[in-house]
Amino acid sequence: MTPKAVVQACPVAPAPVDVDAAHLLDLTDPAVVADPYPHLARLRDTAPVAWHSGLGTWLATSHEACGAVLRDRRLGRVFGPRTPEDDWETFNWLHADSILDSEPPKHTRLRRLVSGAFGRGHVARLAPRIEELAGRLLDEAAPAGSTEPFDVLASYAEPLPVLVIAELLGVPESEREPLRPWSQAIVKMYEVDRTPEHEAEARRASADFSAYVEELAAHRARHPGNDLLTDLVQARDGSDRLSARELVATGVLLLNAGHEASVNGFGNGLHSFLTADPRPEVDVEDPAAVERLAEEFLRHDSPLHLFERTAKEPADVAGIHLEPGDKVAALLGAANRDPAVFADPDRFDPGRDPNPHLAFGAGIHFCIGAPLARLELQISLRTLLRRFPHLDVVAAERRPTFVLRGFERLVVSPRA
Repeated sequence: MTPKAVVQACPVAPAPVDVDAAHLLDLTDPAVVADPYPHLARLRDTAPVAWHSGLGTWLATSHEACGAVLRDRRLGRVFGPRTPEDDWETFNWLHADSILDSEPPKHTRLRRLVSGAFGRGHVARLAPRIEELAGRLLDEAAPAGSTEPFDVLASYAEPLPVLVIAELLGVPESEREPLRPWSQAIVKMYEVDRTPEHEAEARRASADFSAYVEELAAHRARHPGNDLLTDLVQARDGSDRLSARELVATGVLLLNAGHEASVNGFGNGLHSFLTADPRPEVDVEDPAAVERLAEEFLRHDSPLHLFERTAKEPADVAGIHLEPGDKVAALLGAANRDPAVFADPDRFDPGRDPNPHLAFGAGIHFCIGAPLARLELQISLRTLLRRFPHLDVVAAERRPTFVLRGFERLVVSPRA
């Protein structure tokens, strides 16, 4: 019988010890980036929350501590504008006016308006289209019966989320090519080792991306369609509606999050699945089995590893005292392999149930696109494994990033 996750009431976490996490977790160390989990485990064993002098923030490592950090309303997403502000104007407002970097009451208002637009059946209506797009991409990458190796990221996992989010928002097919490069340039700003070149690319991408979404939204205002962007343009709650900047920021956020999390979640999980020893078997014709597999993809090698919060008022959280302005980050990869919650946490278990991972976050900033991300992951997995039940990893190349963890290349070879 497959061991189930252990979900239990954890004892009160011990107070953080007097240790500098920088000595245990150097986020610029290639060895940490390549495989952070042994380092995260040592840090978690040392303290559920520890100070990191290099980052200037507390790091929560246990599932309980991360959950507390993510759910405590005294902690917020306090966006600090980049300077000089004239250079970073567009980048700054794209974040300040997004759901992700807003706090109540603004966050409450934005989430209500966006959730209302999302709730009009857009995710459910996409299921047949996602299946169609996934099948078409596989036809082009590796026709049925082929035994030729192919990069499953470049030909399948990367283009699929772009196509899905573009379908959701109503981006014409002829205008989708720059979406992925714009997204990649912006999210590089979330890493700890960014360069001046990365910063310049992020500023250019912010300007180009926002200008495009603004133009597309103006077109949808004149010519409504059956898409989420049209509903966002028309979204109202009484006399309230999204401002022009809030609308653009929402569109850019959905495209960024939809691309990065989906690609990395698929690639990380597929690598874990295909390299597990012994290789697990999954009945891809059983929807419940595919759902459990998708959740284990997200838990075992999470696409997002660090989510930062800032104290808005004095607060005692997870055994530490915070003053306004103090920062604490949830290390989601550490939380998702906490042995206090997950039995045999380093093992990839496609039948793990329940699976209370924190890959989508928790609290008021729980990922608003989680239903779409789950649907897309389940369909893409079923489509791939139905066509190629026996795949081997030929080559795998990691991206040199910690916060957004993923692969640059993942070459697989079908077996007859």
